[in-house]
Amino acid sequence: MKYFQCIRADVEPRPFLEEITAIDGAWDAVTGRQDKIAVQREARAIPLRGLKKSAIGDKKRRDVHESRWTTASKRYPRARDFLERTATELDSLLGRAKIVCLPAGRRVYPHVDRGEYYRLRNRYHLVLRSTDGSWLKAADEEVRMREGELWWFDNDQIHEAVNDGEHDRVHMIFDLLPRARVAEAFPDRAAVEA
Repeated sequence: MKYFQCIRADVEPRPFLEEITAIDGAWDAVTGRQDKIAVQREARAIPLRGLKKSAIGDKKRRDVHESRWTTASKRYPRARDFLERTATELDSLLGRAKIVCLPAGRRVYPHVDRGEYYRLRNRYHLVLRSTDGSWLKAADEEVRMREGELWWFDNDQIHEAVNDGEHDRVHMIFDLLPRARVAEAFPDRAAVEA
């Protein structure tokens, strides 16, 4: 496959799901994804890392490289630990991250993630819950990701997702900047702390 690669197939999803269910209204605290991003209007999200608003200046949001932990992310220490360890293992800097729920029968409409931020980073999905596997398409390739699998996929391609199962599907979605590309994202800095 050209646009997908399964990185790991042995991640235990239960601890992450327990963190989510322990928080009342976790999915309803932030609604920006469904309110502001038309192609993702049917998904719900828990933002863990987002763009650093003070870095926007005159840039478009999709061109802002700086990111930071959200205040709410403190309530998800297992997710934070996983993200930090994965970034270290893959010799990368952690970018934006979120936990996303796509309810049964809902979809993420075809789109391409555009902008300098996305051009330099790799996109990953960790499948936390998916009864029959999570269907995702990028360009002309399709995969069905299973619970406990960590996938890289090329979000520079037109991509979409459909939850054709009977239950909510939950993924942790995050971006990593390979250390080899740090100078492209941050040309004015010799070192970057994430």
